[in-house]
Amino acid sequence: MGMHKGLTDYSHDSIPTTGVLITNLGTPDQATPAAVRSYLKEFLWDPRVVEIPRPVWWLILHAFVLTTRPRKSAHAYTQIWSDDGSPLMAHSKRQRDELQKSLDIHIKGPVKVALGMRYGNPSIASALEELHAANAQRILVFPLYPQHSAATTASTLDAVALTLQKWRRLPDLRFIAQYHDQPGYIGALVSSIRQFWDKHGKPERLLFSFHGMPRRTLMAGDPYHCQCQKTARLVVQQLGLDDEEWSVAFQSLFGREEWLRPYANETLEQLGKQGLKSVHVVCPGFSADCLETLEEMAMQNKEVFQQAGGGDYRYIPALNDNPEHISALTDIVMQNIRGWPDIDAWDPDTARLEAEQCSRRALAMGAKQ
Repeated sequence: MGMHKGLTDYSHDSIPTTGVLITNLGTPDQATPAAVRSYLKEFLWDPRVVEIPRPVWWLILHAFVLTTRPRKSAHAYTQIWSDDGSPLMAHSKRQRDELQKSLDIHIKGPVKVALGMRYGNPSIASALEELHAANAQRILVFPLYPQHSAATTASTLDAVALTLQKWRRLPDLRFIAQYHDQPGYIGALVSSIRQFWDKHGKPERLLFSFHGMPRRTLMAGDPYHCQCQKTARLVVQQLGLDDEEWSVAFQSLFGREEWLRPYANETLEQLGKQGLKSVHVVCPGFSADCLETLEEMAMQNKEVFQQAGGGDYRYIPALNDNPEHISALTDIVMQNIRGWPDIDAWDPDTARLEAEQCSRRALAMGAKQ
């Protein structure tokens, strides 16, 4: 039975592992209307994402959204799909692999990094099962959303809790709710922008574009808007930009209600009409490039800006598996696992001896293994 998960398959002579679960939003399995529809159905039904009463939203979702949006979104995905599949998935897998290599160096005891997506595959449930199979008795959940939002970060914890409801033996659990102002993360952003400018020159305007949220979420107490502003401000301070050299906007609007302003497309249209010769866009809320950065910001809004009369338009890539980004993520993990056994002082011979002694004691008390 599911409720006995973590008990019937436990071995007394196994060595505990530290697990790190990194998560992101997710992506369709394929760039087809059917695959996109399946993904959107799961994504948009989450009450954290769309806070409309369920009966009303069910009608809207099935009668309107899922009958029109999948085909349009699938076409957008085809613009960025590669031989490796979805860019978000490819970048996320590389982040997992590089973080694993880094933590293997920084942590003396056994550590396992797993990747789970909030929607789609690999699921958070499957990633937790992977950690369970590795005997991860301590798990750090690390959603790769620098700025906290109920629709992203909190929803991730919902999914983790839903899975753990079926487990009898629970791991020690820690959760990173935000890292929008962590020095390593800010430093990695600053470095990536400077490196981009070394190649392409400094623009007249640097636009920070963050994913939009309904304005009512700010009024309800969601810290997302404030944390986006702080991230931009900290980056600008290190870049030494004047007020007229940068601005913040919000993208990816959905529905008819008012969202956080100013909107990225309207901002870029205004900048184009002003005749700006160059604009660079960076999206610090996205830890990995995806549809919203590569298709919406790098393609759609470039057209908006230039058709309005603007000049050179360039998108600065997300941090992805940039070494400085991996270093920043490593530092954040290390800060959050302090105090757990075996992180700093771990000896394989001692660990094996303790496991063997535990097994002998259990067998003496009648355990089967």
